[in-house]
Amino acid sequence: MKRFLSLLPHPFVFLLFFVGGIVAGLGVYTIYVSRAHSYLSDKPETCINCHVMVPYYSSWRHSSHAEWATCNDCHVPQNNIINGYAFKAKDGLYHSAIFTLNAEPQAIRPRDASYGVIMKNCIRCHEHLNTALVETGMISYKEVKKGEGKACWDCHQDVPHTKVSNISGAPNAYAPLPKSPVPEWLKKRMNESNK
Repeated sequence: MKRFLSLLPHPFVFLLFFVGGIVAGLGVYTIYVSRAHSYLSDKPETCINCHVMVPYYSSWRHSSHAEWATCNDCHVPQNNIINGYAFKAKDGLYHSAIFTLNAEPQAIRPRDASYGVIMKNCIRCHEHLNTALVETGMISYKEVKKGEGKACWDCHQDVPHTKVSNISGAPNAYAPLPKSPVPEWLKKRMNESNK
């Protein structure tokens, strides 16, 4: 690195570090403001970092699943931690691109990969019910796509989000606001300057 820097004229070295510092600072600021660290948690409130998810959070919060399952329990693979975080990252990047471009549909529905994960998790949590009590057996989402059976939500349409959950269908849905990313010292300073 030192050899590379010695080849550049002194003003360019300064400019390189200056621009690099700005890019790094903006990157850290973007991570902080977007609450990227919150996506490492299992808290359902993380999902409402994106305001378009409020109706889905609200319908889950009022469902029977709210006491027993978080968003990740249903929407993220549970077979191992690496697969879980990889899926979360891939799905999260897709969501952030769609939401940033303001291209989300009125009714947000899972993609096929997500449907497969959700169905596996339904079966995982309700295995005893499916095999011992009701004896419905267990099929995969791939089999459902081939017409060899039904998905869990074909019968349980209102669990946990309901089919009517959509962005405009619950305009006054309540969800806790995410904590402000503005540091307390800056809020104080802004309040003092407004006086």
